Amino acid sequence: MRMDTKLRLGTVITALVTPFRNDRLDLATLERLAERQINSGIDGLAVCTVTGEGPTLSATERAAIIRSCVRVAAGRVAVIAATGTNATSTTIALTLEAQKLGADAALITVPYYSKPGQKGIVHHFAEVAAASDLPFLIDDSPSRCASSLAPESLEALASLESILGVVHAGDAAVRLQPHLLERFVHLSSDDSSALSFLACGGDGMLASGTNVEPRLFSSLYRLAKAGNIAAATALHARLQPLIRALAEDASPAPIKYALHVLLGTLPDVRLPMVGLEATEKAAVFASLTGLAESRPHVRAV
Repeated sequence: MRMDTKLRLGTVITALVTPFRNDRLDLATLERLAERQINSGIDGLAVCTVTGEGPTLSATERAAIIRSCVRVAAGRVAVIAATGTNATSTTIALTLEAQKLGADAALITVPYYSKPGQKGIVHHFAEVAAASDLPFLIDDSPSRCASSLAPESLEALASLESILGVVHAGDAAVRLQPHLLERFVHLSSDDSSALSFLACGGDGMLASGTNVEPRLFSSLYRLAKAGNIAAATALHARLQPLIRALAEDASPAPIKYALHVLLGTLPDVRLPMVGLEATEKAAVFASLTGLAESRPHVRAV
């Protein structure tokens, strides 16, 4: 099952931003960004995530985003819809909707804010798996959720075939038992430590920096998995200024500003996110000019 899963989901997945124009969903730009990702070698698109400002989206907007990305992808890459909430019933409803709209998989976070115990977390994911045929990844991000998925809980969920893998915000995957590493696909959501994650046996990344530099992040993955650690390390070092700049303010404001510089798209975000200050813009711009050899068309703004 593990190899089939990796083929379905790919190994470099972009947490795609959601473009807005005058606080309205900009589907034309969304489709252009999705096509750029696919043409740049990305293996999957994760939509309605935190990077995609999922918590601010209406039900109608979520459906339009999933439907549009499924249409653009046209089976070339997987489309993964973030459907996790801190209510099991709502998570199930969103997952069923994503399945109906044609998503290939769901991304379901460990329930946030409510801080359930490990027993509650296991029951949450088991109920979702029982209610829907859509395969899904567990998003384990303790800093956002205030709860984390313990190895014992992952062990308890291992028999549920619809759970494909885990997205890790840190390096927890490297401390798992070998059979859990083999049973599940393990992806990193931390761009800054993605290389060490891959070097320690991780399967891939669900990244936000790929919005800006999809080809370079794809190359980083392929170099690391081919065992060319020296070249991967050099590329990772080259990407570090960009990764740091994109992490300076709450995502996705820096990413949207970088795309504004590169592509002319609007940098609009929705409250409670706000746009960048002048110093933050300067840091993003400086990091982009540092990568000018691979991308010669940086605009002054």
